[in-house]
Amino acid sequence: MSNSPTQTDAVIIGAGPVGLFQVFELGLLEIKAHVIDSLPEVGGQCIELYPDKPIYDIPAIPVCTGRELTNNLLKQIEPFNAQFHLGQEVSKLEQKDDGRFLISTSQDKDFLSKTVFIAAGVGAFQPRTLNLEDIDRFIGRQLFYHVKSPEQFANKRIVICGGGDAALDWAIHFSEIAASVTLIHRRDEFKAAPKSIAKMRELCASNQMQLLIGQVTAYEAQDDRLTEITFTNIDGETKQLPLDDLLVFFGLSPKLGPIAEWGLNIDRKQICVDTQKFQTSIPGIYAVGDINVYPGKKKLILSGFHEAALAAFAAAEYLNPEKQIPLQYTTTSPKLHKALGVKSPTFE
Repeated sequence: MSNSPTQTDAVIIGAGPVGLFQVFELGLLEIKAHVIDSLPEVGGQCIELYPDKPIYDIPAIPVCTGRELTNNLLKQIEPFNAQFHLGQEVSKLEQKDDGRFLISTSQDKDFLSKTVFIAAGVGAFQPRTLNLEDIDRFIGRQLFYHVKSPEQFANKRIVICGGGDAALDWAIHFSEIAASVTLIHRRDEFKAAPKSIAKMRELCASNQMQLLIGQVTAYEAQDDRLTEITFTNIDGETKQLPLDDLLVFFGLSPKLGPIAEWGLNIDRKQICVDTQKFQTSIPGIYAVGDINVYPGKKKLILSGFHEAALAAFAAAEYLNPEKQIPLQYTTTSPKLHKALGVKSPTFE
């Protein structure tokens, strides 16, 4: 543990839509938050699984993409200056003698918080990996499950595995800057946006990239460098593919992970909460969004927004037991207008 953990009123675990809206609801009640997420960027499933697919059930927004929803939520919470700690998983949570919670992450960051909000969706997302012996030694050098710096793949021979939005989007992108792009998928059907599928097939037809139906079954290395992979088609025929970099987009696998060890009441990998405070079995720890369960639970983003609002009010009362927490409206409250950085309207 570091010598001086960051002290705060609230830590939110999970930076998906519900976690982001939790920042907003806490901010309205003058509670500052730090946000931790295992993924390298905010947005949760909306960004990792369907960034460009339409969402139709957000109130007053007839249609938006996962990326648009995330961007709008980030804009909405700007006034509250939440601090994000991405690409790290909460590895430990324990309650201290003074009631505060010590939270440690996989990046050796420590927080001492009065309240905790678990908005981790269905758990910490980890990329589904390529199941080949000892290939993990190339991660970050020639094997990638996320793209952080697209420019590093310029003029490279790239093999991309996967059939979803991420695989097709990056294959299309790299077809313009890479020396060669080969897309490998186990079948000739894709779970991606129709326009992306059409674009990919157009690029294949014009020999700007190649599509192979089958899977990677082996690899060769020389001087600790990945030099080629063995591709096996659906008929069992093999082919050697020289490459510089291998990008794998098999989707994400949710794992409850260390949450299961925090002493919370859990039912089928979901955290049990009440429907008044959305508090867990440990006072001061709340769970909102897909990670929680209660009678009548529906796994919808809009349900998570409702839960975040009630959890924020419950936390405000928990933090200030002697203070009455009034319900104020963003339409009419000068105090909330000040917090949001907007001018109070004058009503005739």
